[in-house]
Amino acid sequence: MNLDDSEDQTALGDLVRQICHDHCSSAVVRQMEGDPLGYPPSLWAQFAAAGLTGTLVSESHGGTPVSMLENAAMHEQLGRALAPLPLFVSSVVCALALAHSHNQVLQEALLPGIASGKLILTPAWLEPGGGFAPAGVQLQATPTATGVQLSGSKRHVFFADAAGQLLVLARTGEEAEAIDLFLVPTDAPGLSLEREANMAGESQCLVLLEGVEAEDSQRLTRGGSGWQLWQQVMSEAIILDAARAVGLAARALEITVAYASEREQFDQPIAAFQSISHYLADCSTAVEGARVLVYEAAWAHSHGQPYRVLAAMAKLFACRTARDVTAKAQQIHGGIGFTLDYDIQLFFRRAKQQQLNWWDSPCLEEIIAAGVLDSDQPFALADPFLQARHRA
Repeated sequence: MNLDDSEDQTALGDLVRQICHDHCSSAVVRQMEGDPLGYPPSLWAQFAAAGLTGTLVSESHGGTPVSMLENAAMHEQLGRALAPLPLFVSSVVCALALAHSHNQVLQEALLPGIASGKLILTPAWLEPGGGFAPAGVQLQATPTATGVQLSGSKRHVFFADAAGQLLVLARTGEEAEAIDLFLVPTDAPGLSLEREANMAGESQCLVLLEGVEAEDSQRLTRGGSGWQLWQQVMSEAIILDAARAVGLAARALEITVAYASEREQFDQPIAAFQSISHYLADCSTAVEGARVLVYEAAWAHSHGQPYRVLAAMAKLFACRTARDVTAKAQQIHGGIGFTLDYDIQLFFRRAKQQQLNWWDSPCLEEIIAAGVLDSDQPFALADPFLQARHRA
């Protein structure tokens, strides 16, 4: 395993970093807090023009595909900038769901729009009172003459106000994993959006579906196969979510090192005090460890090796590191670290928000535990999803 950055990784990372530097200052991040759309159209246009909205879409569908390693380099830079973009929900999660669905009609209809940035999709997965397991999906898909009728609610739906369609997980049978995926336009009759407040000030909605009609042509999966597809999508997507967490933590640490080197107490920088320097050393060690784990998972994916447990480890450790590093950063800043005038609070709030989304810590620990306990392989490479299919 070679985790040295390739020329392509470096080039892509540098491109994203430059775009974010030019178009995504902390002032822009602040402006987007509470904004209904949730992202600056000018920044999105820059990413689309550079082909960065289609890095997980095949060339045949208008994309500019690159490996998971290169995608990780891109998302690490997005994390550094706290870039408020629907890239993860649309160009990663929904693009992967479409690509893995084998529904060629929907792929040809939607993937080119995702790749060009002209179409934004977002998943509607979690439900009030539900969790990350299949039992948490209780929104009902009742069969009709031409398709299904969807009734229920979804919460924490990112960028729903900006999306043209929602990728809805709905229950289609009594079995635990009898779940299928449907694409529903956000202007469909019976569908309504309610803005949700959250600690990061990001664009999120509660989605209410009251007898929303979905034709058979809007199905990504059939026969209750949607949950298995969703697990595959999530296992890939969280590698990039972990990469974002690494970038966030690394930038928060840089800001804190600069502050500790300039802020003086007793006629010397506070970085000269042993307690502060040791805190920074611990944070640096954790960030580098998280980065290695993320790129190990990305490498395994890029080289066709088992990656799902590594992905869960990367997401668990990277998000925990981001949360711990930003909390320590605020402590080092002192009282001003909690004021809105200083950027460090932007990182602190988003680190915790990210830790709670896209599989939280208990869910990730279950996946890792299954890989540790249910396999004779080295635990870091065990793959419980592949094992389950093999046993079946």
